[in-house]
Amino acid sequence: MTSALRFAVSIVLLAVAGCTLPFVEKDKSVRVLVYNIHAGKDAGGTPNLDEVAALVKSVSADIVLLQEVDRGTKRSGGVDQLQGLMDRTGFGGAFGRTLDYDGGLYGIAALSRDGFGYQDTVPLRVVPVQARTGGSHEPRGALVTVAHTRIGRVQAITTHLDASAGDEYRQQEADRLYEILRERQATGTPLMLGGDINATPESAVVQTLLGFGLRDAWAECGQGDGFTFSASAPVKRIDYLFLTGTLRCTDARVIETQASDHRPLLVTVVLNQRAPDPAAFALRASAPKLAP
Repeated sequence: MTSALRFAVSIVLLAVAGCTLPFVEKDKSVRVLVYNIHAGKDAGGTPNLDEVAALVKSVSADIVLLQEVDRGTKRSGGVDQLQGLMDRTGFGGAFGRTLDYDGGLYGIAALSRDGFGYQDTVPLRVVPVQARTGGSHEPRGALVTVAHTRIGRVQAITTHLDASAGDEYRQQEADRLYEILRERQATGTPLMLGGDINATPESAVVQTLLGFGLRDAWAECGQGDGFTFSASAPVKRIDYLFLTGTLRCTDARVIETQASDHRPLLVTVVLNQRAPDPAAFALRASAPKLAP
């Protein structure tokens, strides 16, 4: 056998093997699910944590950003919903307590297929403190995490902004998010922000977030209206994933399900090796250096 023939046969054998050729790349994307789970109940109030967990697995999510999560509350039968989802999916979990409620805890959470290396909860305080019927109020917060993924470490922040008709409180919460984003961008680790913003794309609050250098993933790669609320007959888009820097999306879709009163948003994200866009640099300007 001549050397040329041996080379040709080698190439064929490598191709048959399917994964040893240098130009065959592994999957370099992560799938991010943003989901308000309505305290583990559907719109009718029926508990359905099993269905939420099944959804996470069925869409092959890698990171899940959750809002309205109960841990040990009476209304949820004392169930630790984050632990329940971790047990059902095998994912690592992080929790951001925003309120002591009904004998337990209530807040925001995140799941990661490969676990987290860092987590912290930052309050989104408003002035004056928001009063509700009976004098109660619901504080808001941002859960900051660093998730391990196949594209490397990714900072994933989840939040749930105020649901009032006006923007007074949401605007203050958005301003505090800017401070958090500046601090976290200084680490140099790719960053995304997702959650229930309780505002539509043309609102002042969403426009403020975009002005901070965030990019709306749906506007970047989604098709159609992207409506996420309500689950049974969606009429508006209030759930988002925002990207920064070298993160970009290749696909965004709203999953048709009534497991909650919201529909979840699923976004496929890749790491672009090109330099970050100028808006990302603007976010980082004069921000202090932090540990990743």
